[in-house]
Amino acid sequence: MSTQESYVTDDGRTIGPTVMEMKNITLRFGGVKAITDISFDIREGEIRAIIGPNGAGKSSMLNVISGFYIPQEGEVWYKGTKRPQMKPYEVAQQGIARTFQNIALFEGMTVLDNVMTGRLRQMKAGLLSQAIWKGKAEQEEVENREVVEKIIDFLEIQHIRKTPVGRLPYGLKKRVELARALAAEPSILLLDEPMAGMNVEEKEDMSRFILDMNDEFGTTIALIEHDMGVVMDLSDRVVVMDYGKKIGDGTPDEVRNNQAVIDAYLGVAHD
Repeated sequence: MSTQESYVTDDGRTIGPTVMEMKNITLRFGGVKAITDISFDIREGEIRAIIGPNGAGKSSMLNVISGFYIPQEGEVWYKGTKRPQMKPYEVAQQGIARTFQNIALFEGMTVLDNVMTGRLRQMKAGLLSQAIWKGKAEQEEVENREVVEKIIDFLEIQHIRKTPVGRLPYGLKKRVELARALAAEPSILLLDEPMAGMNVEEKEDMSRFILDMNDEFGTTIALIEHDMGVVMDLSDRVVVMDYGKKIGDGTPDEVRNNQAVIDAYLGVAHD
């Protein structure tokens, strides 16, 4: 199937054309190659998983997509245009949001205020208007608060909306970070191990929210996750990395039956 053709999944979701393409990406730190000549694409409306053993280069790839790392070789294409070197805030302005492997929230601020920071890209009022909180600034505040309250309801965290984040248990902090990223209304949402450290019940809740985000908001999602059960249940397509190289790419069933992937996860010695 052409990367420019849309198709409908078995569960009725529409997967659109390619929205992002990583072309022959190579990333080095000194003499160490973290990523070696990797290419793959992300299609509009899909859930795209990036998996691999520890040290495979998955987070480095996510950092390339989000602008934290600049690859020495290769190109990033976004919406049909080659992306120039960009700082992370410029990538965010393009509509790419992310969560982090290590939670990055403002611990002393409430849940509501943390999620509101995800709306900064939508706030256009000048400094003076914001300082006196009149006119455009006041209108923006009201409009953005409405959006944030809907996201808080969607992620079922109404009961903690006024609670300082530092008082929350780990699982709820991960949900707040997800809410903040979703508040940016991203066209692509990058999730770096969204279920790391969670118990079974928390993973089930997070899986449900990810599926609902994709279904209700049409959010394109690229995620790194170690739980293979979760990956196979959530993903439309999976790219597999090992030692910084791509060893598999396809549907969950195709990846599950790929001998190179089986060897990597079972730790089979290479000849």
